[in-house]
Amino acid sequence: MDGSFASPERPGGVCAFAPNRSAALERCDRVDPKRYAATRNHLQGAVSGLSPYITHGLITIPEVLDRIASRHSLGWQDKFVFELGWREYFHHAWRHLAEAIWQPARRLSAPASAYRPELPEDVTRATTGVPAVDRSILQLYRTGYLHNHQRMWLASYLVHLRKIDWRAGARWMYAHLFDGDLASNTLSWQWVAGSWTGKPYLFNAENVAKYAPRGWPGARNAGTAIDRRYDELERIAASTFDVGPERRPIAPSPCEEPELFTLPPPEAPLRTADEADLAHARWVIHPWSMFVPALNPEEAVGVIVTDFHAAHPWSAARWNWVLSALSPVTRGVLVGSREALVAVLAPRAARLGGVETLNPFYRDVIASLGQRLAPPRAFPDPERLHRSFSSFWHAISKGPFPI
Repeated sequence: MDGSFASPERPGGVCAFAPNRSAALERCDRVDPKRYAATRNHLQGAVSGLSPYITHGLITIPEVLDRIASRHSLGWQDKFVFELGWREYFHHAWRHLAEAIWQPARRLSAPASAYRPELPEDVTRATTGVPAVDRSILQLYRTGYLHNHQRMWLASYLVHLRKIDWRAGARWMYAHLFDGDLASNTLSWQWVAGSWTGKPYLFNAENVAKYAPRGWPGARNAGTAIDRRYDELERIAASTFDVGPERRPIAPSPCEEPELFTLPPPEAPLRTADEADLAHARWVIHPWSMFVPALNPEEAVGVIVTDFHAAHPWSAARWNWVLSALSPVTRGVLVGSREALVAVLAPRAARLGGVETLNPFYRDVIASLGQRLAPPRAFPDPERLHRSFSSFWHAISKGPFPI
């Protein structure tokens, strides 16, 4: 699933993710695989918080494994390794399916006509009346991050109890997450919806109480829609019934969903690349690969492909985080459509290189360059699509561990 994180914000609401590679390396060096395995399901568990850095290429999964293996013994059986495997598995599926990741692989629990295509206002304003849901939405907006359990709770509530199309939920969450990864996020929503494995993920108030820390404002959910037995939740999931928002005083106060942007917002830390920058460039850096070993920032330009963000906009907070990380490692950034960027870069393609990506439109820009590096993977990528993670893991773990 798409990442876990123990402490979503520092006192005062300051984002805990410094937008640079040094912060990623420091986080990596603090990982304790045994503590992770024992506590990772708890909202205050000893989890890594590495996923924003992995998503945006400030550190790679092979690097993470190498650094941790230098201090701890790792193998196929380790939970931390297993979770990194999920990320590469989802990219394996994306490589085979491309845009078909947005199509359900299996039939949903309820009739397709039961699911509405947009989130209702009580969800976007965090006023459902279910504390675990509302507090998680507020945290998503405030910090750009959620523990994996909170992500699953939100997705399960929206799809199975509120009958919202999983694709609408996936796009909404992706826009606000600093670590929003199309493969991991989209297929994780399919997994929760049951359209990937055929089994929907359900949770209840007891599950929240078990994994939430004592005193967390979202922990007490007695009398709400999730305060049910699992057999009751299964019947609702298979029906056309929308439980609706709670009919009781709502806390916390209503909020507004942060605005989404298809272009970098005006306050974003962005310096536009000019002809002199292009004349010195040897590398093209993009938001999915912001670190190349031995890269000299004086020889790099960044790209923002507007076609992609028109389809998948970001919050201002995510734009600011990404550009705060991208700008220091480039001479400047080019912003334009796929067609316009290829036209600018193609005459210089023979001396330009970049790291390939599966992200739509960004992939095509990098494909126009003369030198292309494959995205680093820690685990084998089978030629045949594996429809389940267990099948994928069984196939790749037959070989030697990649350390």
